[in-house]
Amino acid sequence: MVKFFSKEEEATIVAAIQQAELATSGEIRVHVEVGADAPALDVAKRIFNQLGMHKTADRNGVLILLEVDRREFAIIGDEGIDKFVPADFWESERDLMQGHFRKGEFARGIELVIQQIGEKLKKFFPYQEDDVNELPDTISYGG
Repeated sequence: MVKFFSKEEEATIVAAIQQAELATSGEIRVHVEVGADAPALDVAKRIFNQLGMHKTADRNGVLILLEVDRREFAIIGDEGIDKFVPADFWESERDLMQGHFRKGEFARGIELVIQQIGEKLKKFFPYQEDDVNELPDTISYGG
């Protein structure tokens, strides 16, 4: 297992997840993978299921996956999200992250994307008073 982010960067990302989830019932996870032998999108689909993200009540989980050794990433949402969001929803998030990644600002790119995802999801999945945090907010690592 590799640690890609510093403790400070991890804390910033986790805080962004927690803040975003105060506005939406959506669940956001970040996963860092090393040694994958498949494209990031394929790995993201596998990890999404491994993390149990498909088990949220409203099927509104979002996974941001980084494949650090392949220098690839993917952002995917569950079927509940894909029923509502516009076709270009994920592309705008991808472009924002990619711009920061090109400058070596990995944590900042992820932080901003998490903020945007939270803002956009609150329109379709607003926070409910009885909302339960269904998934951990921590960064997971694999490989």
